[in-house]
Amino acid sequence: MSALWRINLLVSLFFTLVTLVCLAVLLRQASHDVQRELDAASGVVRYLGEMAERDPDSLKPGLTDSLRHVRVRWLEADVVTGPDPVLSDWLGAWLYPAELSAPAVLQLADGRRLHISVDPSDEVEEVRDSLLQLLVLFSLALLLCLLAIRWALRPGMRVLAELFGALVRIADGRLDTRLPPHRFAEARELAEHFNHMAAALEDARLDNERLTQALLALQERERTRLAQALHDDLGQYLAGIRARVCLLRVQADQPAAIRETAAHLEQHSLDLQNGFRALVRDLYPVMLDHLRLEDAIGQLAEQWQSTQGIECEVRLRGPIPTLSMDAKVHLYRMVQEALTNVARHAHATRVCLDLRGDPLGLRLLIRDDGHGQPAERPGVGLRSMLEHARCLGARLRVRHRAGKGWALYLKLPLQGATS
Repeated sequence: MSALWRINLLVSLFFTLVTLVCLAVLLRQASHDVQRELDAASGVVRYLGEMAERDPDSLKPGLTDSLRHVRVRWLEADVVTGPDPVLSDWLGAWLYPAELSAPAVLQLADGRRLHISVDPSDEVEEVRDSLLQLLVLFSLALLLCLLAIRWALRPGMRVLAELFGALVRIADGRLDTRLPPHRFAEARELAEHFNHMAAALEDARLDNERLTQALLALQERERTRLAQALHDDLGQYLAGIRARVCLLRVQADQPAAIRETAAHLEQHSLDLQNGFRALVRDLYPVMLDHLRLEDAIGQLAEQWQSTQGIECEVRLRGPIPTLSMDAKVHLYRMVQEALTNVARHAHATRVCLDLRGDPLGLRLLIRDDGHGQPAERPGVGLRSMLEHARCLGARLRVRHRAGKGWALYLKLPLQGATS
């Protein structure tokens, strides 16, 4: 059942209830009024009966025909009176009690019979007319009310129909769907909010597409870099080691040359080992398996400082809570990504990394003294940090100021730690 039909049903039930209450009040009041009329008419009936017994000719037709609520009839000797048809009606039976509705039949001296009774027809018709007028009035009021409700709700129902159709199109992937403007303030506000939501969804889809393309490009660059590192660095070291081994075969009788070649082999092996460690460290932070979070971040800062030539100060304050392995990896990658962004874009000479633990959880602040200019659009690095923060259930704030550098603030609640 639609909302309009439910409203119509509720309004109809309300009008029906009010109508029944009004009918009950009207019948109750009519019963009291009729009772008073009945008492007055009973007195008139008794008076006319006494007059008819004393002088039957005093009851002239012109006088008795114009009486209200009293019926006077002359009956023949063989006529039998029946029940009043008015009193057999439900309304007459309700208004006039049975014990008070019996007519008075007088046997006069001249042999005629006189039928004198209270005449309820006028009162019953008046009450019946009042009931019909009340029913007609309430029916017209109900009809007008239903028409007014339909007229008032028609714009809203049209807006709901448009909204439902727009939501169906949004669910089908047509995010360019928009609602037209409306002249009603509520409908206009609803359309504006829907259009804003649809625009946000469309922007999010475009951002996701751009992010997917950027991630694929980054993945391809990482594969290329890994291939170049294996080919150029590690491959050269292996080629050098192989050449030195071949040289050893022809230097078997030259101890000094053998010692020199062995030294070169040792250096190439050390360089090869360092290259493998650098690759492994880029692919997965192995030190997190053996070091505490603060020690791993401190080691990362030292390596980054020696590689980039940018001063990196690490400050540790308070007891650092013990995190799960997943949380440590996310936090480590976030710091790594932040330092990478500083090296690529900030043009900074100094970075301060503040890691603080307290009863409320863990707080991380990274600041640089770079140019502080905003990027034209959020890159993969910033989105990666936001995604790491979302996985941690933490809140990441990013602030920048021209000439003052960038600042990243992360607050990790205590439930993100294992104490």
